[in-house]
Amino acid sequence: MASVASQVILHPAVSRSIKFASTTVGRDKTYRGVQYFARFFAWYLLTKGHKLDAARWNALKSHLGTARKLMRLGKPIEHLQSALRASLANGPAFEQIFAIGRQLGYFGYLCYDALIWANTIKFISVDSVAAKRFSKRSSQLWLAGILFSLAGGVLKTIRLARESSKLQGSSCGEKDISEENQREVRLSAVKAAQGAARRQFIVDILDVWIPATGAGIANVNDGALGIIGLITSLLGAQAQWKSVNGK
Repeated sequence: MASVASQVILHPAVSRSIKFASTTVGRDKTYRGVQYFARFFAWYLLTKGHKLDAARWNALKSHLGTARKLMRLGKPIEHLQSALRASLANGPAFEQIFAIGRQLGYFGYLCYDALIWANTIKFISVDSVAAKRFSKRSSQLWLAGILFSLAGGVLKTIRLARESSKLQGSSCGEKDISEENQREVRLSAVKAAQGAARRQFIVDILDVWIPATGAGIANVNDGALGIIGLITSLLGAQAQWKSVNGK
């Protein structure tokens, strides 16, 4: 029995899962996935008339949302630093502008997010009108960040496609081995960047509906938003898993 238990507990999959869960991003993506599944399932239960069961799942969604806000308290500074780094980096001007806009949008969104958290736990007290204003402004800034990300992603995808075509077309038998190896390394890096850009574009084009609904620009029901959030959480968790475990 002890041998079986040790094989289960020390199994590589368990070790990799612990390594993934030991990262803040790994935990956040897990909590986010459960939060958005709860949002979907609560909506589903309400459509079936199961109000008491729906209330339990709504409570889970709300408490996970509050916990995730606590985990994000320091992130505004991180996005401010990223905006500063983007402003100092060398690169295409419009891509640089959109990268700065994205980080500043997320910075503003997370600042309001912190105020919402503080009001939720009664650390500060604001009236219902101000609380709704905070929530709407938070969604507007989140939406702005995603739109900047989408615009920058489109430009980056076009640039990388051109660069990839140029590298593929530059193959020539007269080149020496060293130059050909450098071309292959650069082409491999461009292909990896293209894959990352495509993944981010998919996440953004799905996630954009969440703040758009919160800002009152779109009107998507909780069931659809729950599924969208679950999908993008799984994509984010997959990327973090590969980053941590290498596969």
